[in-house]
Order: sequence, then structure tokens, then C-alpha cells
Amino acid sequence: MASTNSKLTARLKRRRRIRKKISGTASMPRLAVFRSTRHIYAQLVDDEKGVTLAAASSQSSSIRGRASEFKGKTDVAKAVGMEIAASGKAKGIEEVAFDRGGFLYHGRVKALAEGAREGGLKF
Repeated sequence: MASTNSKLTARLKRRRRIRKKISGTASMPRLAVFRSTRHIYAQLVDDEKGVTLAAASSQSSSIRGRASEFKGKTDVAKAVGMEIAASGKAKGIEEVAFDRGGFLYHGRVKALAEGAREGGLKF
């Protein structure tokens, strides 16, 4: 587990608490979000089979190619949300369970969720 870093420990406790309640299936996968200091990542996960159905991140070539469009990391997160929604829709996924990974629902995590909703995912 985590060392004495209390922020990380608190996030991991929240993450475990959330994951007890949220699980993804093939029909309704889990939209898992990870936020680092520089990048943001999103995956559509089927927990029953243990597979990732789709993934998007701020490091993908489609996002990096449009870097000049974005004003900051929040705009990038919204674009990642729209990209994960597009790849999910292409695979026939309409509805997801949102897993914020223990991060607070504001800022970049909220922007990613709003981008996914704009892209057509329901949660």
C-alpha cells in the first residue's frame, strides 16, 4: 500500500470504497479515470472478463496533434472525454459506470466526465 503520504493514502482509501460499489460489464463498462500531474487517462473496462475495451489519454497522437487548440489541462481532459466516448460509441457502448479513481469530482476529472457526456455516453 502507500507509504506515509497522507494525500495518496486518502485517495487510495476512497478508490477502494468506490470500487466496492462499481463494477463494469460488457453491456455497461466502467469508465476508469486516472489523473497524474501532467496527463489524464481514461479506460472503458469490462471487469467480468478483465479486459480494457477502449482507452484514451492526453498522450495519444490525436490529442497531441491538436495541442495548440487547448488553453490548459482542463481543456485537454474534456477532449480525452470526447475521444473515449467516440471510441466507446464505435464499439456499441452507450452507457457506462463512472469510476473517478478516488479523485475528487472537480477540475479535470469533471471536465473529462462532461466531455464523455457530450460525446454521447450516459452515466
